[in-house]
Order: sequence, then structure tokens, then C-alpha cells
Amino acid sequence: MDGDGKQGKLTDQAGSTVLVVDDAAAGRYAMGAVLRRDGHRVVPVASASEALSELDVRLRAGALPDVLLVDVGLPDMSGFELCRRLKASPPTAGLPVVHFSAAAVAPLDRCRGLDAGGEAYLTVPAEPEEIQAVVRAALRGARMRSGAEALVRRLTRLSEAIVAVQAARCLKELATAAAAGAARLTSAPAAVFVLGEDGELYSGTSGAWIALPDVSAYEAVARLMQRGMAGRSEVRDLVVPAPLWPRGFFRPAGLDDARLTLARTQDGSALVCLATPAGGMRVPEPDTDQVVARLAQATALAAEPLLMYQVERHVALTLQHSFLPQRLPELPGVQVAVRYVPASRQTEIGGDFYAGLRTPDGVLAAVGDVVGHSLDAATVMVEIRHALRAYCVEDSDPGVLAERLDQMLQHYHPEVTATVCLILVDPATGRTRIANAGHIPPLVVRDAGAAEYVKVCGPLLGLGLDRPPPTEILLAPTDRLLMLTDGLIETRGTDLAVSLEQLRTIAADVPPGVSALCDTVLSCFGHDREDDIALLALRLR
Repeated sequence: MDGDGKQGKLTDQAGSTVLVVDDAAAGRYAMGAVLRRDGHRVVPVASASEALSELDVRLRAGALPDVLLVDVGLPDMSGFELCRRLKASPPTAGLPVVHFSAAAVAPLDRCRGLDAGGEAYLTVPAEPEEIQAVVRAALRGARMRSGAEALVRRLTRLSEAIVAVQAARCLKELATAAAAGAARLTSAPAAVFVLGEDGELYSGTSGAWIALPDVSAYEAVARLMQRGMAGRSEVRDLVVPAPLWPRGFFRPAGLDDARLTLARTQDGSALVCLATPAGGMRVPEPDTDQVVARLAQATALAAEPLLMYQVERHVALTLQHSFLPQRLPELPGVQVAVRYVPASRQTEIGGDFYAGLRTPDGVLAAVGDVVGHSLDAATVMVEIRHALRAYCVEDSDPGVLAERLDQMLQHYHPEVTATVCLILVDPATGRTRIANAGHIPPLVVRDAGAAEYVKVCGPLLGLGLDRPPPTEILLAPTDRLLMLTDGLIETRGTDLAVSLEQLRTIAADVPPGVSALCDTVLSCFGHDREDDIALLALRLR
């Protein structure tokens, strides 16, 4: 064989370790000499028990051999049985095993070796070149299988990361899920940034991440993203030297270069960046850059609808805040307090509203909720509130108003339903008429430390069903009346009746004052809610 061929063969097998299991010392020596000439490291043992002990030590050290050369006729256990044991154990199942024998040379013996899980079967004595070639073939097969398994693992991690990214309900969740996926793919700490069209930067990090020290670092990342993708639409991979990468990333000293994988959303309006330390992978694997690029593309695709939703949510919140002032105008003869709390950021906007209006017959108070969560729900809420203001000029009776609002929804929004509670209070006498359309009944809090819900009900607005006449009660000068939307007390896994009773108990002990009543129930119930909250409390002056 020429020098080039020999050198190629040695290079191909450089660093591989062969465990030779043979009870004959001469056989171990001869086999070891042949394999060492081919560039292998050889570990000789004399029995199956020694082989298992050696493998156990190497397994704990993370240094298993690359191939086993096993004599069939071992004194304590046949080579076939040793092979079966190795293949039955997950840590050693992938080790290639080559059987050899000078006595068991029949075709049936070869079949037994292959059936036990061996990769090849040698009859000895054999030419050195044949032994070397068989071992090389076993190594190549094992490496191909190992590479294929590693690729399957990476693709599995990629698919899991993409599923988590697509399930994100907000941009913070999206960035955090993508960072966790990038960390698993690269075996390094990772962070993900989403830069919106308005310049707002959303970020998420893996568990091993060191947080950025200040706002200027985020601004520096945003500039790097914009420069890196200037005039580009395809995914880009680049390395940012440590002096240009903000201090605080990857290590407290900020000495590491950063590898950035950048992608644009489909409409081109926003950027996504997956950041890891350059060279930070503990065990570099082929095709990792391509897999991370696919994750960046998937993150950009998932970010686009969430960014659009952020815009829609901002519009809806602007609508609600503009039509739901934090304070109502002075109303004759009554004290009123209102509160409005939007749902958490990952939840869609709702149609909650309140109103306090002066009418010829007294003060009209209303709290309602358009069924559904969207910009459409917020828009219909505004229409209902305006219609109520117009209708009560002509007739402020709660029953009549509920009927007219029902007809308005049927005519203009036949697919929409809403709940509302309408209360007309005569400040001079305390006479109060209440109409309820599928809403939580109002709670009357007495000065003596008692509270009770008014027994009033009726069908939702928008269904065109017959309505019961309004319920009439008499408010004492010290009574407070609380109206609310279900976002305050509705909790997954908790019966609504239980929450209503908890609210009644807490409200009964609140000190005097309508503002104190609103603030107390909000502090007890209004944290991290999945729905908007609207409150209105009133009492006679």
C-alpha cells in the first residue's frame, strides 16, 4: 500500500479505542499489535467479567471504547452472551461488537454472532489487513448510526422548541421559549430578542443566562440587530466581537464574543435575534448552525401575529380608557367610585364598561360586559355605552333601557351578546330600581357589617327574550351598592358561587366609603386576572 493510502487510513481511525477480550495472552498480544499498527489504542482484557468491569469504569468516566473485539470462547461467559448483555443495556447498546474465534467457524456460529447483535464475525487466524478492515467497517457503521441519532435528537429538540414558540401567548413567552430551545440545541446559554417596528425590544433568556445590567445594553442590542440586517431579508449568522457586545452577556466580565442568528418577520417590519456565546458549545455538532437558523425563522413567523396583536390591544385599550374615565362627573345626591383594570398582557382585550349618568328621574348607574375578547368586543362596548346615554334622556327606566339595548344589538350586531346591570337611584328617597341582563347581581353592603346580593335576574342582551320587570329596593343613607364584572371573581377551577360568597364576606368588613370598597375588593381579587375588571360603587350623600 502506498504512503498516501496508509496515511489516510490512519487519519480515519485516529483516536479510536478497541477493547480486545481474549482469554489467551498470545491472542491478546497478536490482535493488539495488528490494531496498533492501524492507529488504534488497544485495551486488552482476559474475560467477560473483566470486560464488564472495564466498561463500567469507563462509562462513569465518560470514555467508552469505540469498538469491542470479543473471543467467542471465553471461560466465564460466551462472547455471544456478553454481546447480548451489552446490547440490552442502553448505555452500551450502541457499541459495535466484532466476534472472532479459531474453533467456532461453522456458518451457524456466524449466524449466532450476528443474531446476538454483533456487527461482524472473524475467523482466526486471519490476515492483518482483514482484521483491520473489519474493525474499520464496524467503526464507520457505528459513527454513521451515531451521527444519524444525533441528527434525530437535534431535529426533535428543534421541533419541541418550535411547538413551544408557537404556543406562546405573548412576545415575552415567545422569546423565553425560543431561548430555551436555542440553549438545548447549542448546549450553551442563550437569549432571544424581538425588535418591533416601533422600536420596542422584547427579550427572553435561558436558565443559565446572566441578565443585562442596564437599559443601554438593550439599546446596543437593538442597534446591532438593525445594522446586522440592514438591507437583508434572509436569515443571517454573524459573530460580534466582545468589545462591541454589551457587558454582562454570558459572563459578568463580558469577555465573550457573541454569535447572532438574525431573521426578519414575513412582513419585514420586525427582527428576531438568537444570541449565544461564540464557541460556547461544550460538544460541537454538525449542522447546528442550520438548525438554529430554522429556529430563528420559526420564531420570526410566530412573532408576527403576536406583534399585530400588540397593536390591536393598544388600540382597544386606548378606546376603553378614552370612554371609561378614571373618575365620573359629579352626580347629584350620590357618591360614586369606579375602577377599571385591563387583563394581563397575554390576554385579549375585553368589552367591560361602566357608566354613571344624570337623568330626570335620578342617577342611572350601569356595569356591563360584551361577550368575547377582541377589538370588536371593545368597539361594541363603546356603542352600547353611547346608546345608553342617548336612550336615558327620553326614558331612564332600567327595564325599558334593557329592552332597547337588546333591540339595538339584535339589529346592528346579531352575532353579539352582552351582559349589563342597570340601576336607577332616586337620591332623595333611596328608591332604587334594578334591571339585570345576565349579569352578576349588585351587592348591597350595610353599615352594620352585613352584605347581600340583590335577587334580580334576566336574559342576556341580544337574544330577544322576554324580560322580567325591574326589582325595587330601598337604599339607606349608609348603604353602599357595589356593581362588578365577572373578571374580578371568575377563576378557573373555582365555582363561581364560592367566589361570590368570598366577595360578600370581604365586602361586609370593609370600612365606610365607596373608594375603600373598590380598592379593598381589588386588592383581594384583582391580581393576574385573565379578564378585564370593571367596578362601580355608589352610596347616597
